[in-house]
Amino acid sequence: MAGAKKSTGGSKDKSAGSKDTKKKKDKGESGPKRAEIVVIVNEQQALKIIQNSKVVTVQDLARQTGVKISAANAFLKESTSKGIVKRVGGYAGHHLYQAVSS
Repeated sequence: MAGAKKSTGGSKDKSAGSKDTKKKKDKGESGPKRAEIVVIVNEQQALKIIQNSKVVTVQDLARQTGVKISAANAFLKESTSKGIVKRVGGYAGHHLYQAVSS
């Protein structure tokens, strides 16, 4: 003789009111606006670090200049395209960079 399952009072209230009273919000409508933060690597300081080292990684440059890894990576990629720095080794995002000798 199995009886009907008794539900708790709290679960009834949650399921009944959730459809009528709550509205879905669009992601872009509410909440504080995020400010765009731009971090610039000090070019002279970074080039001095690169020239004084045999090779440098993105992580080394970020730690020594005090910026995020993404900013250091962007600086090294830009410097590579300008011909100031060349990539000499590494793998899977852990590349080694060296200053181009003039």
